[in-house]
Amino acid sequence: MAQVVVTPLTFDPVYLQTAEIVERKGIGHPDTICDSLAEELSVALSKLYIEEFGAIMHHNVDKALLVGGVANPVFGGGEVISPIEIYIVGRAINEKDGKPLPVEEIAIEVSRNWIKENIRFLDPDRHVIIRPKIRPGSKDLVDLFMRFQSKGEVPLANDTSFGVGFAPLDDLEKTVFEAERFLNSPSLKEQHPEVGEDVKVMGVRIGEKIRITVACAFVSRFVKSLEDYVAKKEEIKTKVKSHVEGIVGRDVEVFINTADDPNSGSVYITVTGTSAEQGDDGQVGRGNRVNGLITPYRPMSLEAAAGKNPVSHIGKIYNAVANVIARRVVEEVEEVQEAYCYMVSQIGKPINEPQVCDVKVRTSKPLKSVEDPVKRIALEELEKMPLTWERFLRKEFAVA
Repeated sequence: MAQVVVTPLTFDPVYLQTAEIVERKGIGHPDTICDSLAEELSVALSKLYIEEFGAIMHHNVDKALLVGGVANPVFGGGEVISPIEIYIVGRAINEKDGKPLPVEEIAIEVSRNWIKENIRFLDPDRHVIIRPKIRPGSKDLVDLFMRFQSKGEVPLANDTSFGVGFAPLDDLEKTVFEAERFLNSPSLKEQHPEVGEDVKVMGVRIGEKIRITVACAFVSRFVKSLEDYVAKKEEIKTKVKSHVEGIVGRDVEVFINTADDPNSGSVYITVTGTSAEQGDDGQVGRGNRVNGLITPYRPMSLEAAAGKNPVSHIGKIYNAVANVIARRVVEEVEEVQEAYCYMVSQIGKPINEPQVCDVKVRTSKPLKSVEDPVKRIALEELEKMPLTWERFLRKEFAVA
């Protein structure tokens, strides 16, 4: 039986503290690329296993490394000189009845398709080399996985690990999240094709003052000159400021590409719209948490959700469900202004029976008055947890 406890939030809200920091990495950031490719492979393998075995089989393809290439961007054009290399590493069932399954071929295919669909000017055939290194899983973890699959029982936790979530987002978190989403929106790309997909937003709040610093890879073919770059950057800055201020209803200071030195001609232009072409490398787990943000002033797990199997891997499931519980508590229990959720598993035990599910709430009412509805929400989500894998396959949860 799951141990659900409801406890008070005893510290000041983050948004009332003197300072706060929040970060988000966009879809074209090298770390986000790695997360996205690992998750695409997990979804594809899950579907393959359902087709071949009638159930999702053991896999963890949650290790990926992007080695940046070499490029020469110039105003109005440029070229990629040496391609990006992406290593996708993990463990997966790769045969059935002695017949090989095309696990590594699928890794290459889904990676190329994702790049084509998400990074406009990065050609997966010319600019990227995909190098999958996927081996069978360890016997003990495969056996643990099969122990419940063969009996049709509740999945057993494949690790002793924890997940955390919180709700709602505060103004700084909304600002950072929405700034990146706006810069990578189809509508902005249509107006400003020079804005690449590699966007990183760092937000800082001191007292009431919010400022965001945006690193945005410009696509060189759409920038005619240094003067054109400076003008376009100023126009984009104005639009970002207007967009986020409209959402949070307060003044936001916006900076874009602050390392630029127009006097020497040094500005942030790329051939492909991502720094992966030369300026940066990437790795799974170094980017956004499952709520799409990096929040050092909030509880976070170091687990990388991307690429982990969606059936029994706690590092994936608990982080997603903890956020669902926190959001539901805030939305459905009127007296609760803020909620945090912490869950920890025990390897080999049913995933929906955490050692503890601690839901911390901030409420102006006595804790006893909200305890029952909060526990009910937590228990409902734990009851549904064995089918959470379906939501991952439908891509309802962000993992990057």
